[in-house]
Amino acid sequence: MAADAPGPAAPDSAVLDGLPPLVDHHCHGVVRYAPDPGTFAGFLTEADRPPAAGTSYFDTQTGFAVRRWCPPLLDLPAHCPPERYLARRGELGPDATARRLLSATGIGVYLVDTGLPGDLTGPAETAEAGGGTGREVVRLEALADRTAAGYRGDGTADAAEEFADALARAVRAAADTAVAFKSVAAYRHGLALDPRPPGPDAVRTAARDWLAAGAPRLADPVLLRHLIWLAVATGRPLQLHTGFGDPDLRLDHADPTLLTDLVRATADTGTDLVLLHCYPYHRQAAYLAGVFPHVHADVGLTLTHVGPRAPAVLAEFLELAPFGKLLFSTDAYGLPELYVVGSALFRTALAEVLGAWTASGAWSAADARRVAGMLAAGNARRVYGLDGGDGEEAGR
Repeated sequence: MAADAPGPAAPDSAVLDGLPPLVDHHCHGVVRYAPDPGTFAGFLTEADRPPAAGTSYFDTQTGFAVRRWCPPLLDLPAHCPPERYLARRGELGPDATARRLLSATGIGVYLVDTGLPGDLTGPAETAEAGGGTGREVVRLEALADRTAAGYRGDGTADAAEEFADALARAVRAAADTAVAFKSVAAYRHGLALDPRPPGPDAVRTAARDWLAAGAPRLADPVLLRHLIWLAVATGRPLQLHTGFGDPDLRLDHADPTLLTDLVRATADTGTDLVLLHCYPYHRQAAYLAGVFPHVHADVGLTLTHVGPRAPAVLAEFLELAPFGKLLFSTDAYGLPELYVVGSALFRTALAEVLGAWTASGAWSAADARRVAGMLAAGNARRVYGLDGGDGEEAGR
C-alpha cells in the first residue's frame, strides 16, 4: 500500500477528508529479527523489567491497541489472542511483517532518531518498508559518546581541549545532513538545567573529569548544556524529551515547565524547540507552545499508551496549544506494530475531537479539515523545512 493510502487506521469521517500523508516527526527504527514473545511484549511498555508474576504487558492499553489494529493487516481477525498473532508473525517473517504493517500507516515521512542501540533499521530502511522517505534526527548524547571514544581514560587538559573541539565539529557536521537534533537531558540529569551556555573553561573542566572517569554515560550538567547550545547554534530544530519514559528518568524532573528559563534564553536564536511526549504534563507543554513562538509540542508516545483515551488527551493538548504548534509522531521503537497503533490512534482521536467540535457548531468543517492537515503533516513540514511540503500554506 502506498504511503499516501488511507490504510485501515483512517475512520470514516469528513474531518479527515483530504488528510495528507503523515509526517512522523519523531520515531525509531524497528528490529530486523523476529522477537520472541517476551521480547515482543517488552516493547509494549516503558518498563525495563519483566511483568509481575501472573501478568502480561499485552494487558495494557498498548497491548490491546496492537491486537485491535494489527491482526487484520496480517490476515487475522481483530482482537485475536496474542499467541495466534505472534504465530502468524512468525510465519510471515520480520521483513514481510514490517512491510505489511508500515505500508498501512499512511506515513509519508519518517524522521528517525538514530541514537538508540541495537539491530534497528535506519531512516532509509524504515521508510522504504513503509513506502515513504526518511531523514535522520541526531541524538546529542549519543554523538558525544561516539566523539569521546578516542579520549576515554585520558584526563589531561590537552585531551579535554581536543575533545571539546572535536565535539563542536561533530555537531556542525551532523547539522549538514540531519533534519534535527534531540536531547535526552531529562534522563541524564533532569530538565532543571542552568539556561546559560557554559563558558569554555567550564566545558574543558567538565570534559576532563568525564574523560578521566572513562567517559561513562554522559550525565554532567555542564556538558549536557553545552550540547544543547551547540545544537541551538546550528539552527536545526531541537527535540527535547519531556514527560514520561522508562524508569531511567525521574518523572518529576521531566516536567517541561522546568525548561522555562532555557526557553526564554533561546527565544531569539532562530532555533525551534520541540517538546516530545509531554504526558502527564501535556497541558504545561501546550502552555509553553502557546506563549513562546519557537516552542512546539508533540503528541507522540502519549496516544499509543493511553489507547481509547487518546481523544481526551488530544483535546487537552488543544485547549491551549495553538493549532500550528502541535506535531504528530508515533515514537515507535522496535516493533512496526507501534507505527500502526500510533497512526491509528492519532487518526481516530483527531476525527472524534474535531468531529465533535464541528458537530457542535464550535468549528466549521473547513477549519476542522485544515487543522487536521496541519497536525498531520503541515506543521512538521514547516518546522523541519521538509522539501516539497506545503507547510506555509497549511499553517495559515
